[in-house]
Amino acid sequence: MSEYVSVASTGPSAAFFDLDRTLISGSSAFALATAARSMKMMPTHELVRDAMTAATFKFRGDHDTGASDNARDRILGFVEGQRQDDLLALNERVLPTLLGKIRPEARRLVDIHRHAGRATYIVSAAPHEIVEPLAISLGMTHGIGTKGKVVDGIYTGELDGPFTYGQGKVDAIEEIARFEGYDLRLCYAYSDSSSDLPMLSAVGHPVAVNPDSKLERHAKDHGWPIVIFSQRTKTVIRRTATGVASAGVAAATFAAGLELGTRRAGKAFWR
Repeated sequence: MSEYVSVASTGPSAAFFDLDRTLISGSSAFALATAARSMKMMPTHELVRDAMTAATFKFRGDHDTGASDNARDRILGFVEGQRQDDLLALNERVLPTLLGKIRPEARRLVDIHRHAGRATYIVSAAPHEIVEPLAISLGMTHGIGTKGKVVDGIYTGELDGPFTYGQGKVDAIEEIARFEGYDLRLCYAYSDSSSDLPMLSAVGHPVAVNPDSKLERHAKDHGWPIVIFSQRTKTVIRRTATGVASAGVAAATFAAGLELGTRRAGKAFWR
């Protein structure tokens, strides 16, 4: 257990992981849309439109409320009038696809936090009915996704809780922190997108993973660890750490199971 000592909890805490392009490579929305099309729950032209939306949505940033509203409306519009049991049944097709997209470095990172006694959560705008089973399949504590209101087993097209995107993710993790007694100052959060700056800023240990340009600039300005999860190997490349504290956080988080490279001038590099 010595490899986990440096990330051991000093109090109730959790690690929150974005899904698309953080835990997995690519988009969960496309996998869901493809499965829905195969089950005749979505016509082909909507599949194509959702694939394009998924490819661009996250990179517009948290300031683009139009993109956020459109994504929310697309999710609610998709489930409106559908039976909840039918959406849950999609997991038979969606889960194997998403599990095949899990980055090996991300899986190892989840295990590090879990063995350190820390709760682990996926936090995603994707439907809760998909996010929760994926989290459980990975041995995580829970998944936090967008919930649609259900009446008599049918989705009404209305939200049942926050839309878990941007500030909505913060609302969700703050509610869980209050319920579970987590100290957010001791918590970790991981994301690739500037749309998750609210969530990353809400915890004591934010980490940018394969960041977009806006998130990378913000991380550098604030001394947050930045890591690159490679697409094809189990390599983690440490790109920047401002100051000894940031390097220490990165080392504590990623040391287990990874090859430690050269340290130069207080900066750590993994190759």
